[in-house]
Amino acid sequence: MLGGLLTLAALALVVVLVFRSVNALRFLLFVVLTGASSLMRTGLVETLFPALPPGLLGLLKVCAGPLSAALAVHYMAIWLGGAQVDPVIHRVAAWGMGALLLAALVLGVLVFQVPEREFYRLLRASAVITGVAALGGLAATIRAAAMGDPLARWAALAVGCLGVALFGFYVRSMNVPGFGVGTWVVTTMCVMGYFLVGSGIAVTRLREARQLDHLASIQSGTDAATGLPTCAALLSEVEHAFWRTARANGICVVVCLHVGNLYAPGKSAGPCVEEQILTAMAARIRRAAGFRCVVGLYHPQCFVVVISAHKRRQYVGMTVSRLRLLAAQALTVVGQDGKEYVFRPELGLGVVTPPDISRASPMEVINQAEREAVESAGTRPTDPQDATDTVPCDLFGDTEAAALA
Repeated sequence: MLGGLLTLAALALVVVLVFRSVNALRFLLFVVLTGASSLMRTGLVETLFPALPPGLLGLLKVCAGPLSAALAVHYMAIWLGGAQVDPVIHRVAAWGMGALLLAALVLGVLVFQVPEREFYRLLRASAVITGVAALGGLAATIRAAAMGDPLARWAALAVGCLGVALFGFYVRSMNVPGFGVGTWVVTTMCVMGYFLVGSGIAVTRLREARQLDHLASIQSGTDAATGLPTCAALLSEVEHAFWRTARANGICVVVCLHVGNLYAPGKSAGPCVEEQILTAMAARIRRAAGFRCVVGLYHPQCFVVVISAHKRRQYVGMTVSRLRLLAAQALTVVGQDGKEYVFRPELGLGVVTPPDISRASPMEVINQAEREAVESAGTRPTDPQDATDTVPCDLFGDTEAAALA
């Protein structure tokens, strides 16, 4: 169990370094402090450190349970959403944390007041207090699950494992006869199950919170689906690219990619696929353009790429070729009915090189490139582009099938 807890603590430290948030730090503190509290009741501490004073060891054994329960109750209330989501649970958790801290204080004082033969009574009191806190946590997770929290069911499972582990811990601490190696194995498994499930749902909630923070921080000039600049933000970036290229005495090319059949799949797959198409197309265009080019969304059907090159025209040609190749590939989307549909972009491409980059107007250049993209798409013979259900391919073609026949 010690090895598993140390591994989880190391993973929690990695989570702190990745997310760099207060919630990630809380997760690390929860794993370290609650794990240390669990180890206090296994007999491992007095075995590894026999020179510890008996009074200090007894204090840690008695107070570790209520203190870790207070921390767990506080963090659970935050994890469940706080006062904004469920004010009842928030108030109960606040009062419960205060009661647990007070109980830990009283037990800590009594450790030095009662005779040694009464120590097991204090351990039983600590066990009852911690068990009541676990039952309260289980009730809170069941309430959250009933109110629609998708992760609360897993939290209830974790609290159930904790309840079994608490029983094993206090049986071990009080040296109750009749419990042997099997009890310790079950206790260890429940402890690891509690921490593994709890760590999984904690990291999942951290990731969800990070996504919400990202969406909340998106500026008004950024498209929410693709993350690309649009409107005034796009024109500002294009203008800055023109200015930077003019200072370097280079060449600048504006490429517009017009997706003429963007809304066609909505007839059969539903309007939800448009965002999937935009996201996939944006990822492909960004990959083809690289990190040095400006990539934006002029409007939902028109992507803009500004390629700056310092007298390396072959770089421009290679980038345009990659854009045409990657953006024109078919992609798979999922409709409202759960089926997969194949979308083949009806792509038009317009390329404009301003003769005088220092005096060029970004909007005029983009409009000219868009007109060329629409005209190039209209002059191509195209197949019907409506989204169709994907079906398995035939094992043999017509020729092979006729030959076999």
